[in-house]
Amino acid sequence: MLAIPAIDLRDGHCVQLVGGDYAKEAVRLDDPLRVAQRWVAAGFSRLHLVDLDAATGRGDNRELLRELITRSGVPVQVGGGVRDAEAIDALLDEGADRIVVGTRGVEDPEWLAEQADRAPGRLVLAADVKGRTVVTRGWAKESTREIVELVRELEALPLAGLLVTAVQKEGKMQGTDLALMADVVDASPWPVIASGGVGTLLDLRSLEDRGVAAAVLGMALYTDALDARIVAEEFAE
Repeated sequence: MLAIPAIDLRDGHCVQLVGGDYAKEAVRLDDPLRVAQRWVAAGFSRLHLVDLDAATGRGDNRELLRELITRSGVPVQVGGGVRDAEAIDALLDEGADRIVVGTRGVEDPEWLAEQADRAPGRLVLAADVKGRTVVTRGWAKESTREIVELVRELEALPLAGLLVTAVQKEGKMQGTDLALMADVVDASPWPVIASGGVGTLLDLRSLEDRGVAAAVLGMALYTDALDARIVAEEFAE
């Protein structure tokens, strides 16, 4: 299993939110590029970049994303507010390895199918989940579908992976939703990337035991609950 540090961008800063709540910002760092270089120096081989402002319609961090893509030194997957073909093409042209598509991919399956066919193996579908229900628009809007139902609807698409975030666990470091992740792994034809709740090495090993391909890490790295070098060494693939 691969461990991937998250760099969540808000107002030009690197932040960490608790429980997906924009009013509960627990970490704010002034230099996202330095943060990226720190994780690469620790041994991580991929980064997960998210433009929180774009995801919620509060603006964007496009120039900062461009800098991170070109200067991080490792492959990056980029998401947050990616809702049209032009944004996908621009990020790919700038050097992003994979593009994470959330809200529009969930709400407009025909559009997602078109984009996946245009860029096979380059799109990751992000499904943010409360309980088992998929939420969109920066965790603010509940859809009418459960996650396994969504996977089955889209299983023929040539996606690079499925990123599942347990929103109620996000930023709390109190353990992952293992039952959710196991069910998604069983249903998904694509590699599953887990996010939300990781606080210990045991959490990571439990995800790996359930067939999860990668885990996005946030709060546990930023608060040093996890030793970055140890994690990068053990979860390198």
